[in-house]
Amino acid sequence: MNTPTDTPSSTTFPTTSGPVRGFRCAGDVVAVLGIPYAAPPFGAHRFREPLPARKWSGVRDCTAFGPVAPQSAELPGAPVWAPGDEDVLTVNVWTPVPHDGARRPVLVWIHGGAYTFGSSAQPDFDGTALAAAGLVVVTLNYRLGFEGFGHVPAAGDSAYPDNRGLLDQVAALRWVRENITAFGGDPGNVTVAGQSSGAASVACLMVMERARGLFRRAIVHSPASPCYTLDIAAATTREVAAAAGCPATPAGLAAASPEALVAASDRVVDRYRRAPASGSRHYDPSLYAPVLDGDVLPTNPLTGIAGGAATEVDLLVCHTTEEYWLFDAVGSSAKVTTEEQLELFARDFGLPDGLVAGYRDTMPHAPVLDVYLAVFGDLLFTEYAHRLAEAHAGAGGRAHVSRFDRRRAGADGADGADGARVVRAWHCADIPFAFGNHADASAAFLIGGAPAPADHDLARRMVRAWADFAAHGDPGWPPVDGATTRARTWTTSEAPPSDDAGRAAIRALWAEAHFPLLRP
Repeated sequence: MNTPTDTPSSTTFPTTSGPVRGFRCAGDVVAVLGIPYAAPPFGAHRFREPLPARKWSGVRDCTAFGPVAPQSAELPGAPVWAPGDEDVLTVNVWTPVPHDGARRPVLVWIHGGAYTFGSSAQPDFDGTALAAAGLVVVTLNYRLGFEGFGHVPAAGDSAYPDNRGLLDQVAALRWVRENITAFGGDPGNVTVAGQSSGAASVACLMVMERARGLFRRAIVHSPASPCYTLDIAAATTREVAAAAGCPATPAGLAAASPEALVAASDRVVDRYRRAPASGSRHYDPSLYAPVLDGDVLPTNPLTGIAGGAATEVDLLVCHTTEEYWLFDAVGSSAKVTTEEQLELFARDFGLPDGLVAGYRDTMPHAPVLDVYLAVFGDLLFTEYAHRLAEAHAGAGGRAHVSRFDRRRAGADGADGADGARVVRAWHCADIPFAFGNHADASAAFLIGGAPAPADHDLARRMVRAWADFAAHGDPGWPPVDGATTRARTWTTSEAPPSDDAGRAAIRALWAEAHFPLLRP
């Protein structure tokens, strides 16, 4: 994150809660950080819908990110959650100055992290480069883990809604509608964007009545496919409550501190990791996901979008070509290294007969682990991304598809055929380029060290595509047309893109697979 260089009057802005002061972070871009968009969701407000932010008198200094939501993660370059931090529902704004009466397109970013970790303070999400490209950029924190997505079994009491994290995102979008004009943004030209669980959140917002009219366009990178039924969410609550040593009731859960529920969730995850016979959650034990409650989230996004719930929203979809290799590299996924384990994996997810064998045919010399990673990445992200775009186009909406296929020799990744280390086109690697933050030290692991000259050109092109899509709905290549998905491939001159014919063969293997994925 850039540091303050001055604080002229052009860094002070009015909001509905009171004036805020940011700082000039680079050139003509001002950053305003940690602005509350809703009241702290704790105490008497815990497990409830977000309430309006408290008003303040005087100018509020907003030159540092707000506290992150309760979580146990410690991410490079980002703050960690400290028990007692409560004012976690904040937004950050980057805007070009002076405004000169202009109303610029607005891009609102929702971070990922399996609905369990992450924050808007991650260096990848600094909005300076996108603001310099002509956007007003907003990033936000929202409730995670049990606080945001845990089911509170209150016998139908609407005071304890499911999908509180999604409701927080809606509250942030309402804040944008009411306040962004003061920052030079156009409240009628808002694009909401996200990656992984943040992208899946965007897909949910597209079919939610509460979010209708709050944005005009949507960008989803590597959307995660699972949603949970109420039965699954209730079973998870019972497991977490038992691990926390509290009753699975509103009073019992409220009596458990946020840190107790974070620790209990981590213990449940660890048990799944250690139990190969525990079903689908053994492979990637994500406890939380949007809940199909019939109220906040009336239907799963794929079904709702196919039914025309969001045809007025322009959609831009992206995935990486080697999504799941990241999870293996960081040790967050089960190791599947034998044919027996691969067969069990296919059964646990109910994959169609012949699908794994079809992957083996396209990867005849690959180890079992690579076949597993390819299948799992396509199951969770790639196939779902394509189906979202095609469903949207089929319903009459406008959808564009791209894929990130940038590789390079570097310090991390899997061995190449020539013995060099190769950095994969894996999950999250596209985001530093789309934000123009690929040169930040925090991105070194994802992209394989310091960027090469070709990487700077790739970032420039991806930033431009986001900015053009947010402004006009056209990222620079044709939309999905009927049964044809014409995808833009993001790569550099250092490595050729993956084989299109091979991808078509892989997609054909999924023809009989049921989506959306409901786990476990």
